[in-house]
Amino acid sequence: MTTSVSCPSCEKKVLWNQESPFKPFCCERCKMIDLGDWASEKHAISGEPAYLNEELENLESEFF
Repeated sequence: MTTSVSCPSCEKKVLWNQESPFKPFCCERCKMIDLGDWASEKHAISGEPAYLNEELENLESEFF
């Protein structure tokens, strides 16, 4: 039995199998829309940040 899921972008049903190259998305377009939403910070993971800005600046100065 093949499982189907809803595309996170457009809600279209997607079969969860080898023939679905963009799963859980229905197509490359929906996959790229989701990536753009993460890049523009429309999506975020709740909780405290892993680093404070001061810590990030120190890490950057050590790296570069």
